[in-house]
Amino acid sequence: MANQSTYLEQLATVPLLSSFSKRELTKVARAADEVHVAAGRTIVEQGHVGHECFVILSGTASVTVDGTQIASFGPGDHFGELALLDGGPRTATVTASSDLDLLVLGQREFLGLLEELPALGRKMLATLAGQIRELDDHLYG
Repeated sequence: MANQSTYLEQLATVPLLSSFSKRELTKVARAADEVHVAAGRTIVEQGHVGHECFVILSGTASVTVDGTQIASFGPGDHFGELALLDGGPRTATVTASSDLDLLVLGQREFLGLLEELPALGRKMLATLAGQIRELDDHLYG
């Protein structure tokens, strides 16, 4: 099991959470669960509805879109963060390449945190607006 300091460092790398203070990240870490996933197991499947975000604590995973591997993830990498906001369909399949230890934050727990700490929502909106501006610049700039 990782310690709280490791959780905080890794949660801070998730773009949606990157503007959160240490105190706010501590609350997020407390709301999350550490889960072990065996090698070969599918964690999320493309097209299926998602309700949680994952941060890899240890191990590796492969990412495929339409059956083609597009990336590999390792410690500190994250996926599924948009599901915290909209519970929409997954855009890729993520499979454990090796045994994985994951930090999992569910949508219900995350929405509860937003109710408890409304400033988190404002910070997330600012982060998302920045990401949309970057995408606009990339596409139209």
